[in-house]
Amino acid sequence: MTGLLKGLSMAMGVACVAIGFVHVALGIDLVPDMGSSGVTADSQSRFFGAIFVGYGVAWIWAARRSPIPAVAVRWLAGIFLLGGVGRLISIAVHGWPHWFQIVLTVIELALPPVFFWLSAADEKRVAAPDAGRVRAAG
Repeated sequence: MTGLLKGLSMAMGVACVAIGFVHVALGIDLVPDMGSSGVTADSQSRFFGAIFVGYGVAWIWAARRSPIPAVAVRWLAGIFLLGGVGRLISIAVHGWPHWFQIVLTVIELALPPVFFWLSAADEKRVAAPDAGRVRAAG
């Protein structure tokens, strides 16, 4: 479980950093159906790309800790889930987006429960050796 948590957390971080940098570089040209959205949307897309880089760095930071802090994983997964909820609100208000955005919504709703489930795996692994020891009376 610890290896899966570490691998998924690191992959999440690297992916978010890469996606964020691409958004900063390409702006709305990267996003399907946004090509004619204008300067404001492009500015917003590049800004949120930079924020996504920071979010990815936070995942990498968490993945490199020993033990991986469960509270950090839960917060980061919760933020990711909130993004998926935001997409659901958009669907409810404006209708279905480009198919690729639907794929992203599914990922953003499906992956956080996995992180919530795995979040304490490394902390439990580190604590486990002490749990079975019997202390000498002294």
